[in-house]
Amino acid sequence: MGIRLTASAIERVRAFLDKDQAAVGFRFGVKRTGCSGWGYVVEVAHERRPDDAAFDEQGVVILVDAESLPLVEGTEIDFQRQGLNQQFVFNNPQAAAACGCGESFTTAA
Repeated sequence: MGIRLTASAIERVRAFLDKDQAAVGFRFGVKRTGCSGWGYVVEVAHERRPDDAAFDEQGVVILVDAESLPLVEGTEIDFQRQGLNQQFVFNNPQAAAACGCGESFTTAA
């Protein structure tokens, strides 16, 4: 399944990667946070770790650590602008519910 980026997300991620010559890709994962349990982490990756899974989306390398992968497998990442607001939006088939504030999610497993 992997991780997919929409065209607008690819454009946004490339803008970040182009500004950082030490970048080796885009890191996507999760961390424990919020009232539902898991929050998304996105950042410019400066190293590829031994346990990383790597996905290529039109030349953008997406790195996901082994612990995060089962929780985000199949996720489509979009980038949306609404007025002055802009954000990455995650369509994660593994997410069973989200907290009311939208900060975190939980899975069925």
